[in-house]
Amino acid sequence: MSRSQTSTPRGRSSHSPLTLTDITVVDNALLKRAVGAMAFGNAMEWFDFGVYSYLAVTLGKVFFPSGSPSAQLIATFGAFAAAFVVRPIGGMVFGPLGDWIGRQRVLAATMIMMAIGTFSIGLIPGYDSIGILAPVLLLVARLVQGFSTGGEYGGAATFIAEFSTDRRRGFAGSFLEFGTLAGYILGAGTVAALTGLLQPHAMLSWGWRIPFFIAGPLGLVGLYIRLRLEETPAFKKEAEAREANDKARPTQTLLKLFEQEWKALLQCVGLVLIFNVTDYMALSYLPNYLSATLHFNESFGLFLVLIVMALMMPMTLYAGHLSDKIGRKPVLMCGCAGLLFLSVPALMLVRAGAPLPVFAGMLMLGTLLSTFTGVMPSSLPALFPTRIRYGALAIGFNVSVSLFGGTTPLVTAWLVERTGDLMMPAYYLMGAALVGIVSVLAMRETARKPLPGSGPCVASREEALSLTRGSVEHVRFESGRAFGARERA
Repeated sequence: MSRSQTSTPRGRSSHSPLTLTDITVVDNALLKRAVGAMAFGNAMEWFDFGVYSYLAVTLGKVFFPSGSPSAQLIATFGAFAAAFVVRPIGGMVFGPLGDWIGRQRVLAATMIMMAIGTFSIGLIPGYDSIGILAPVLLLVARLVQGFSTGGEYGGAATFIAEFSTDRRRGFAGSFLEFGTLAGYILGAGTVAALTGLLQPHAMLSWGWRIPFFIAGPLGLVGLYIRLRLEETPAFKKEAEAREANDKARPTQTLLKLFEQEWKALLQCVGLVLIFNVTDYMALSYLPNYLSATLHFNESFGLFLVLIVMALMMPMTLYAGHLSDKIGRKPVLMCGCAGLLFLSVPALMLVRAGAPLPVFAGMLMLGTLLSTFTGVMPSSLPALFPTRIRYGALAIGFNVSVSLFGGTTPLVTAWLVERTGDLMMPAYYLMGAALVGIVSVLAMRETARKPLPGSGPCVASREEALSLTRGSVEHVRFESGRAFGARERA
């Protein structure tokens, strides 16, 4: 078993009986606060995503001078894509920092940076006022957002995983993606409401700033919530062990991380690939595919995506709950196999043209995506031990998102244009599904088990006492079996 997969707390052999000091009894009130704070942060990130996507045309007119609406749109999405470039850098900075000074402090920092970046966009004058400085400042704000986001998901997933009980880690983690869906719907809904209430000239003049200004108060609320959180029990024990060994900080360098944990990192990249390719294909690319390629009304595709996302919210929670019952691997494998065999039928429904088949095809993909949104937040942190969990997850996650997830709409659109094959999105999903199947087969089952490098986490003292009694009986059985073997020899 590799170092990243051992679940035995340091200082205790695998056959030593558990003691109450090895077991963490989770405070349910603290767990709820932790889950809520992390879901809120993810919601803020995707609130910005929804706002920026819906305002792309307006932002192009405000910040980029051009007689071509297409050129303005491309420039706007270019600034949007720039955030993906710096995400891995943010992961490399915030991740190891979270393993050194603690998850809670770093997550408070990422929250305020995200809020400042988003709020600042609403303050930037347009190109007509300050010229070329306008798009430059927009790019800077997007880079701040991307840099902070690099430390957000890995830290949030780590925080929830380390605070959760072993038996319900899947369900607790699923609220992270529940927040993602809620944030996107809120962002898109805010823009839709403003568009309906304001005249086009008012929206272009000042109305577009309102959604970005909302991020300021939301960020302060999120910061307040996160500052009131306690550090995770797993990190506290890790920090105490470091202090006892007179180590001021982890000695793990990025080079050592890649050398020692490359298998787990590859698994992380593969799992995040299938997760994010499906996510960006279903929720970002297909609405544009409907309007640009199949010539539907633009608002039609966006409206369908919002309905699908609303339906995905309970499905995400159920997928997390189901993974606690039958295991992470069966649920993830079901999603991968579903994409492999159902991507073509789903896209054929989308291409049918009538509203009901289009909705059915998009809902099919959304349902399969729910198996990933519900299970990944608990599966990914379990790939790494406590001492490097935040850093390794932040790096693996953001590298995969930047290379494969964020590029999905662009690459798919290019493939459709180059080949003329309107089924190319389905083939792209099928290729990602094959990578996902290999990654799921390679991972070990982690449902209802302690995180690597940590002791068990339970919901009550009674459950902890039951574990210690069971551990003693197990060790006695193992010792008796070994003694009998020696006697026969």
